[in-house]
Amino acid sequence: MTTTTIISYRDRAVLRAVAAGRCELSGECLRVDGLGCCDQFTGLRLTQAGLIAAIDGPARLTPSGEALLEAA
Repeated sequence: MTTTTIISYRDRAVLRAVAAGRCELSGECLRVDGLGCCDQFTGLRLTQAGLIAAIDGPARLTPSGEALLEAA
């Protein structure tokens, strides 16, 4: 994600949920507290931006995702 890219309040909320261990990825589907994320493209967008890890199972922040949350 470049410095000119703006992330939404929802994206930051999802990143906080990932940091709290409340999310999992299954393919391109992001689940929060066991429920599908209301924005079906959030998981894919944050994964492609390099902010969350793109593996099946518990989602985790990448170093870039951690830095973005710390700066917010």
